[in-house]
Amino acid sequence: MTNNRPAELSPRIIRLLPFMAWWHLVTPATLRSDFIAGLTGAVVVLPQGVAFAVIAGMPPVYGLYAGMVPAIVAAMFGSSWHLVSGPTTAASIVLFSTLSVHAEPGSTQYVQLALTMAFLVGTVQLGLGLARLGILVNYISHSVVVGFTSGAALLIASNQLKYFFGIQVPKGSDFTHTMISFSHQLTTINPYVLFVSGTTLMTGVAIRRFFPRFPYMIAALLAGSILAYALNHFVRGATGITTMDAIPASLPPLSTPDFTLSTLQTLAPG
Repeated sequence: MTNNRPAELSPRIIRLLPFMAWWHLVTPATLRSDFIAGLTGAVVVLPQGVAFAVIAGMPPVYGLYAGMVPAIVAAMFGSSWHLVSGPTTAASIVLFSTLSVHAEPGSTQYVQLALTMAFLVGTVQLGLGLARLGILVNYISHSVVVGFTSGAALLIASNQLKYFFGIQVPKGSDFTHTMISFSHQLTTINPYVLFVSGTTLMTGVAIRRFFPRFPYMIAALLAGSILAYALNHFVRGATGITTMDAIPASLPPLSTPDFTLSTLQTLAPG
């Protein structure tokens, strides 16, 4: 680690390993700052990654992996040393909307299809990058971006209604059928589940509003978890509040993408 830029590195090597272009700028002071930033990001990714995985229909543990692996890859091969990587809400809901009609969310087949979809998306993005078609983003109007963002928000909200109100909604239902099913089950809303979800939501909103320096997602997660535990302890099984299974300490079983022609034809439109 040195402050002198290595002159022997060729442009070809830097293009293959972009981090070599700024590696000479790394110092003990920057490492300390990076460590603090990484620790802060890890604390935030814990609840956020689990939430993204649930939205995407994946097992919760995959949300943690999605927060760790892309960050390492982006640091090694990203085109900038100021880079944000990892799962997003929009990508999670698009993945769920695409795959939930073909497989049961959370199942082994669903995970396999998700890996296949990731390879397809990566291949398309790589092709666009090699063809220098990133300039096409400049022609996407603001209205399109707002419409896409608003649509994604509605899909996310509709898919979380069953968890927020403690009702049963058929898996894989589109927005219209989800809202119809929700309207038919207003009388079956679980008050305990609604109390916990409402408290969690309001805690997050309040912390973000009055204590912006505090990680509001962590606070909301703690408040909701403590309340759910207390209700299950004192009211017992009558609450209907379910908890996630323990996240396994070992790596998940290996799943290989399915590159059969039928699967590729099924996923290509997504």
